[in-house]
Amino acid sequence: MNYSKRRYITYIVITILVFVIPFIKIDGNHLLLLSFDKMQFHFIGLVFNMNELYVMPFLLMLLFIGIFAMTSMFGRVWCGWACPQTIFRVIYRDLIETKILKLRRIKNKQKDIDYSKTSVKIRKYISLFIWGVLSLIAAMNFMWYFVPPEDFFKYILDPNEHFLLIMFVVSIALFLIYDIVFMKEHFCTYVCPYSRIQSALYDDDTKQVVYNTNRGGEIYKNGNKSIFDLKQWSGNEECTTCEACVKICPTHIDIRKGLQVECINCLECSDACSTVMGKLGKKSLIDWGSTNSVIKNRRSAILSIKNIIYIVSLVACLLLAIFFTGKKEDFLVNVNKTTKLYGIKEGIVTNNYLLTIHNTSEELHTFEVEVLDPRFEVKRYRALKLKPKQRLKTVLILNTTRELASTDQKDVPYKAKIKIFAKEDKKISVIRDISFIYPRKDLLK
Repeated sequence: MNYSKRRYITYIVITILVFVIPFIKIDGNHLLLLSFDKMQFHFIGLVFNMNELYVMPFLLMLLFIGIFAMTSMFGRVWCGWACPQTIFRVIYRDLIETKILKLRRIKNKQKDIDYSKTSVKIRKYISLFIWGVLSLIAAMNFMWYFVPPEDFFKYILDPNEHFLLIMFVVSIALFLIYDIVFMKEHFCTYVCPYSRIQSALYDDDTKQVVYNTNRGGEIYKNGNKSIFDLKQWSGNEECTTCEACVKICPTHIDIRKGLQVECINCLECSDACSTVMGKLGKKSLIDWGSTNSVIKNRRSAILSIKNIIYIVSLVACLLLAIFFTGKKEDFLVNVNKTTKLYGIKEGIVTNNYLLTIHNTSEELHTFEVEVLDPRFEVKRYRALKLKPKQRLKTVLILNTTRELASTDQKDVPYKAKIKIFAKEDKKISVIRDISFIYPRKDLLK
């Protein structure tokens, strides 16, 4: 099986997964969802509210370090085999324009379409319409990772109330039409920053698309083409200068020139060379391998010091993400002091607080408050009975009868701890630090 067929299978699998994941639920929670509407992050069935997203930094580090590690070891395999830009271009150029509407030749992606014929223009408009529909579907699929499908379809039926959502979908679809139809591979070459950092991550052990100069001969010297026809060969070079690898390249480069930022590791050039060299009973002159393994005939060391550091970093991020996932709280508490610093009445000092409690569990709980400091006691608090996912606010007033003032110059803040717990199960609890403001001495006289 050639690389192109393997890539197409990979694209199909990725496309199915991307469309199916928003519909997968575990215990009623989504597999992956970042909901700005409900201010929640769903990850493998766990639900994190926005103020407990301590797992998110480790997932982001896992993503970025993973991309760097993958590039260091396997080159731009993401670009050629998983990037949405590449997949969409293959769908539009290779499937719609080439296979279905016959606007292009399969083996020549360099040649532009001649629009002088009316029939060609009509087919081009048909291709735009088909891609427009697919872009709209892709835009909706993208939004499902932020607005769950069950809500999304309800919202679009009420465009007046959810105009912003509809505009997001339309804007994404229009961008995809412009990007895939008009910008094409220029996005990979000039817009995407990934191509600019790849050279800094490559070394002689990095797997990439490599033209074997030992077999094929030096086509370019000092950036200039040195061989143009068979008459100039010395006799040992195997390259036939058929240019099949150049014609098939979607980013319009000549891989025989060496590493170039435009190369996306799609390996279509390798397949084209395999077809030509196969007729001569030889292997392709273009391989997916490292400079050491292809050019220098050395064993490529995947577990180099750099790659080991990448792997250790990835494992550390993964373990930290798993650890903090287990730290998820059954309920959330936010304690804010009111604008009134304190109250004084008959030598008793009070401080007022506003408690916001959010029951993130699946069970009904009644929440009580206990002060973990003998200097203070609860003067007023109404126990909150919260249903699953319910959030309410209540007032908490603490007081003290002790003389805590130490100066006539200023008010003094004292640190204290309060424990908020579920009456039904005291193991479900949260401890919060609060500040109790005590007035200066002269105000107590």
